[in-house]
Amino acid sequence: MSEQPVAIITGAASGIGRHWAAALMKDGYRLLLGDVNEEGLAAAFPPRGNPDHVQIQTLDITSVDSWVDFFQTAINAYGQVDYLFNIAGIIAPGFIHETEVDLIDHHLAVNAKGTMVGTKLAAELMREQGYGHIINVSSLAGISPVPGLSLYAASKAAVRSFSLSVANELVDKGVFVTVICPDVVDTPMLDLQLEHPAAALSFSGRARPLTVHDLEQAFRQAMQEKPFEITLPWSRGILAKIASAFPSTNRWLRTFLIRKGSRRQQKLRQKRHPNR
Repeated sequence: MSEQPVAIITGAASGIGRHWAAALMKDGYRLLLGDVNEEGLAAAFPPRGNPDHVQIQTLDITSVDSWVDFFQTAINAYGQVDYLFNIAGIIAPGFIHETEVDLIDHHLAVNAKGTMVGTKLAAELMREQGYGHIINVSSLAGISPVPGLSLYAASKAAVRSFSLSVANELVDKGVFVTVICPDVVDTPMLDLQLEHPAAALSFSGRARPLTVHDLEQAFRQAMQEKPFEITLPWSRGILAKIASAFPSTNRWLRTFLIRKGSRRQQKLRQKRHPNR
């Protein structure tokens, strides 16, 4: 393996992906950064330093052809891929009876299919190399489904189940897969949830959202320890798994948790927008 590892990152134009790309850039990694937001990606990572070490490319993770071109760029530039970070994702809060039907395909295409295609192509390449690590971002909502985020929860559950399945397929072949399941993270996606009453349950846990720095620590833990799964925070992960094992309990706790979440949602909204 090269002394300067190669990492490719999706969703690099903003939020978690942008922060993590900047962190690995400081660490001297060779990077290929992708996002469907071409302008945002270029603004986040303007040309500087050694262009041979950081490249950007528009990536539509819902397109197999776009993924194939993305991996080909990495191989042409660096000759290997040590890490794939599947970070790109979308969320559209809303109760299912109020949701536009097109959002079903959109969630599955971006969150589930996008991650699966990237993982599949990375697995082929890394299996041939004999090494590599794929790190996929799911959510605690993918462990214990969240009313008001049903499409998001379903797509992230698919990411988690898929990642754990593939992790078992590849671990004996020198290729590792880790799925990270975080609670709410303070990114632009949080703003969407703050403005939608249906997302109140998302705020029923921690007093403050996770930050991109918390995710950075989780990524570094994954790279060092190579576990199948990391829940963030771990305590909420345990509660999510208990709730998933006994789904009927959610019915009895729902009213209390929604009230709690609504209060925190309102406080966060006022903190972000004090003049409203």
